[in-house]
Amino acid sequence: MEQAASVNADPAQRSDSNGSCSKWRDWTGFWLLGLCNNFAYVVMLSAAHDILKKQESANATSPTPAPLTVDVQAGNSSSPYDCNPVSTAAVLLADILPTLIIKLAAPCVLHKLPYGDVLGAWGSGTGGAGVAGAFLYSGLTQVGLSPQVTLQIMLVVPFAMLISYFFLLAPPPTLPQWREKQYAAVVSEERQQLMDDSEEEEQGESTPGNRSSGPLTPKEKLHVIRGLMRFVFPLGLVYFAEYFINQGLMELLYFPNVFLSHAEQYRWYQTLYQVGVLVSRSSLCCIKIRKLWALSLLQVVNALLLLLAVRFHLLPNPWTVFAIILYEGLLGGAAYVNTFYFISKESEDRHREFAMAAASVGDSLGIALAGLAAFPVHRYFCSL
Repeated sequence: MEQAASVNADPAQRSDSNGSCSKWRDWTGFWLLGLCNNFAYVVMLSAAHDILKKQESANATSPTPAPLTVDVQAGNSSSPYDCNPVSTAAVLLADILPTLIIKLAAPCVLHKLPYGDVLGAWGSGTGGAGVAGAFLYSGLTQVGLSPQVTLQIMLVVPFAMLISYFFLLAPPPTLPQWREKQYAAVVSEERQQLMDDSEEEEQGESTPGNRSSGPLTPKEKLHVIRGLMRFVFPLGLVYFAEYFINQGLMELLYFPNVFLSHAEQYRWYQTLYQVGVLVSRSSLCCIKIRKLWALSLLQVVNALLLLLAVRFHLLPNPWTVFAIILYEGLLGGAAYVNTFYFISKESEDRHREFAMAAASVGDSLGIALAGLAAFPVHRYFCSL
């Protein structure tokens, strides 16, 4: 009888049950996608020093003609900075430039994706990926695994990403089926929408304040982007300063007379930074910071002080650097979470998704510029 009751249940109840299951699958899937996406990014940055050191060793053992000129970026064993031939910013740029290209295009196509209200799951996954990736890489190498073996173990992450997308996410009913009749129906509907929009514009009814539904027009998108500048500039500046520290200065903050090697010091710098980020990204329920420019200023001061510390060897030991790096992560995480919190609260419902996607360009642009700025700094200090 119970089985018959479930089969003959009200269609609305079955629909609600299916909707709840789909929502759970989407949240879980996007949490894993966020975790896997940022996990690989963080691991590569944590492994940057090891990757470049390995490349230096490979180049040193390969038979090559003696150079006619001296490369100031070449490793200098007599340098107090124990430099790699190339800055770790090279790995950063390899990571961030494809991301920046995708983020520039994403706001234009995001509304066509069939998944909504999963931002929280994605954000939670990416937040956990930072500490998980950095700590796992640092921990495995610290107990004796080689960087190469550690990275090979982590190749399971891209497969987990594929499984999450193709098998865990619920297939949405809105995915277009590109058969001939349906294609014609979609084209006709879009053409009719364009005609309706044109008529509204002619009648002066398509201003940003009057439209309450449908996709954003180019004029509306431009209006939203102008309003985002007060968020994007502080966010970009925070990320410029912190990644200038992470990929430009961390590898130069080397203390030879401690039990941690140069590579181990760099790995734990990266790990503590991610701990700070996670703590501050989780602090929104306790404190909200509206003055984003204050966070930008503090992070810039942080970068300048560490630059002076590298040049004049002002810091006595790596433990002092650990504290500063933790503080740096707290500033960066606070800037990120508060920026997107206030964007979500101050944007109209129709504008919110586009606004958050467009604002995310700010952090990636700041990171890319920091990577470019790190090269001349590395060259200067390694030539001393």
